[in-house]
Amino acid sequence: MSFVSYSALTKTLSVCSALLVCQFNANAENLSWPKVNSALKADPAIEQQLDAILAGMTIEQKVAQLIQPEIGYLNVAQMRKYGFGSYLNGGNTAPYGQKQADAKTWLKYADEMYTASVDSSEDGSSIPTIWGTDAMHGHSNVYGATLFPHNIGLGAARDAALIHKIGRATAKEVAATGIEWMFAPTVAVVRDDRWGRTYESFSEHPDIVASYAGPMVTGVQGEVDDTFLTDYRRIATAKHFVGDGGTQNGIDRGNTLTTEQELRDIHAAGYYTAIAAGVQSVMASFNSWNGKRVHGDRYLLTEVLKQQMGFDGFVISDWNAHKFVDGCDLEQCAAAFNAGVDVMMVPEHFEAFYHNTLQQVKDGVISAARLDDAVRRFLRAKLRWGIFSRGKPSTRPESANPQWFNAKEHRELARDAVRKSLVLLKNNDNLLPLSPKSTVLIAGDGADNIAKQAGGWSVSWQGTDNTNADFPNATSIYAGLRQQIETAGGTVELSVDGQYRNKPDVAIVVIGEEPYAEWFGDIQQLEYQHGNKRDLALLKRLKQQNIPVVTVFLSGRPLWVNKELNASDAFVAAWLPGSEGQGVADVLLTNSAGAIQYDFHGRLSFSWPKFDDQYLLNVGQAQYEPLFAYGYGLTYADEVVLAPLSEATRAQPVQDAAGQTPLFVRNLAEGMLWALSDNSAALKQFNTPSAVSADGKSITMQSVNLAYQEDGRKFVWQGADNSTSASLLYADAQLITEAIRSQSLQLSIRLDSTNIKNAGEKDLKIAAMCQQQNCLRDVSLQPVLQNMTAGNWYNIALPLHCEGEAGPVHSVQEAVRFTAVQPFSLAVADIALVNSVASSTILLACAQ
Repeated sequence: MSFVSYSALTKTLSVCSALLVCQFNANAENLSWPKVNSALKADPAIEQQLDAILAGMTIEQKVAQLIQPEIGYLNVAQMRKYGFGSYLNGGNTAPYGQKQADAKTWLKYADEMYTASVDSSEDGSSIPTIWGTDAMHGHSNVYGATLFPHNIGLGAARDAALIHKIGRATAKEVAATGIEWMFAPTVAVVRDDRWGRTYESFSEHPDIVASYAGPMVTGVQGEVDDTFLTDYRRIATAKHFVGDGGTQNGIDRGNTLTTEQELRDIHAAGYYTAIAAGVQSVMASFNSWNGKRVHGDRYLLTEVLKQQMGFDGFVISDWNAHKFVDGCDLEQCAAAFNAGVDVMMVPEHFEAFYHNTLQQVKDGVISAARLDDAVRRFLRAKLRWGIFSRGKPSTRPESANPQWFNAKEHRELARDAVRKSLVLLKNNDNLLPLSPKSTVLIAGDGADNIAKQAGGWSVSWQGTDNTNADFPNATSIYAGLRQQIETAGGTVELSVDGQYRNKPDVAIVVIGEEPYAEWFGDIQQLEYQHGNKRDLALLKRLKQQNIPVVTVFLSGRPLWVNKELNASDAFVAAWLPGSEGQGVADVLLTNSAGAIQYDFHGRLSFSWPKFDDQYLLNVGQAQYEPLFAYGYGLTYADEVVLAPLSEATRAQPVQDAAGQTPLFVRNLAEGMLWALSDNSAALKQFNTPSAVSADGKSITMQSVNLAYQEDGRKFVWQGADNSTSASLLYADAQLITEAIRSQSLQLSIRLDSTNIKNAGEKDLKIAAMCQQQNCLRDVSLQPVLQNMTAGNWYNIALPLHCEGEAGPVHSVQEAVRFTAVQPFSLAVADIALVNSVASSTILLACAQ
């Protein structure tokens, strides 16, 4: 499993010749995608079994196999009724709504769904379902799991054998919870680091991605013709096919503008080694390729992936990604099936999707042959895994090993991965390594912050709502340093803001990006803390006191940090190290005798920007001028002095062309909070995707989907009075300016209740820009709701300039407030202040 290097990006699919896994003859006129020489061959016995199963299945049973609901919306009764072939948990969902559910609880839930799926009393089918989960860096959605460094850090480690071990360890932890299927590995090749999923990629270069994809798959699934899909091995997924890392401006789910040759040679590199290793699932990508959505691109999914490359597994869609294919919506998408998607991830609208797909098959919109091909591909993977012989999850041999979950050897492996992933960018005067006998100040808000060092896809999706309590088996960077320093006789003081009681010999400052995940993690500026340089101020304050500064930088991508580098004597790119923060101490500190414990090993798998406008910075490109080149990384043997860097900025300010101020568009804007009020408390504030009012019953909030994953919020009033409300708040009071008064508050709403008619004027009220009871607008929604169809989304807007409707309002706490006086349910999304109202918007005009 040694690291493979290709001679140049421009060589015709050099991945093939280097790895000896494929063969082809390409030319400029007729570009081909070579067939993978996988050791995994068709098994005649399995194919015969598939023939028999398909012959005995009804159309209803076949369609049900291809639809994948999400556990936040699916219940056991629905699984029993339809017999869905699979289900998933999203990044913010755990069994029974328990974020801190332990491994036994996950296993219990797996048993319940399995039992319902094999119950043939309603659907006539006893084909077992399987559970899919995003095990992004370990079994990362599960409370207490081992969290390995995110892929960007593993790319810096340059160690394919390590990747194989991590795949194997992750499979064991997933197996301990009864889950059969992992949505990993991500094999994106990222070309614009503004993308919010950059940290899910091993590298900007296909060399590393290709060399890692195969070993990760064999770690998860086992070796073909040996341990393949036996015992603890799980079904793996290579994602997202194809071009997800190349979107224009790094916009998640955007448009990848590139030639087919670059799509093949750069972005598809990891799929060749993954398919060669026998990967059973490939997830289609949200993005478009040259304007066409991949989920609807038959050429890519069927002609290229399945026919030319020879992939005999199944294609799974991404979360509601079918919605963006021409002719499709959340509840139907024949176009994606016909393009080559086999299993459709339909988290919330799965019942309607099932019935519509069934009708499309009966009407011939989806052919019987395409239906059978999709079912055959999915069942082939299930049979290879042994779904009919393994039994209920808790009775499987692997489930008798709960000690696999967060096993000691897994934590040691993760700690080793942290050590190998660290990249030393600066070490002037050879400040590092540090003696643990020193007096050390540990500062910065990342030092004792496991949520920050873990990043997104850690217990929760975005990771923004986590605290150290959500990581019971983890060690913060501070805790790891403290243990070694105090053991050696040194002294350590933790101070987030850098204040200290006794002047230290050295300061270790742990700073970096706040957690984020896909979509919400996209950025427009490469400069770290653009517009708010609070961490730079901390570094400068320590330097001004003649305290040597070691900066440990936590990030999911390279960022422009010239100013922070200048204010540091040593600078370490620590990426997102996961749960084993003590791995940082192993490298930064000597042992008590002064000897190096572990040298720096990591080398950049992404080029580091020299200027703040180097959005496209990839090795091999013309005019390549990084600050630190791809492959850079110092060791303790190096004596390199980094001269002061230019701090001049070149990036142009980003203008809001839409003329709007987002408050809750896709996610909460900075400085915004949700709040629920009831009779027991004034306001309960939070920034989480789900919550309940302080009394535990009056109002609940749950994330729902409008256009993107969890970009809406659903409020349910269980029984209400005039003091029960749901609000979107400003964390700090917002001054009402003339500019705000000239705008409109625009939002999307979805009526989920149908009991509003004839219920009086005060059913549901919406108020905008409020300070207690004084609001710029305060109107009844009842007349509007009466004309709405339950389940559909509508745009509404409230002009804020209305004369005579508001008392004196100079500053406000609440941007919008919803008040209901009876049991009621309403979903909201896309809340913003706008200069002009969108077309087809229902206008709640000023009173005459």
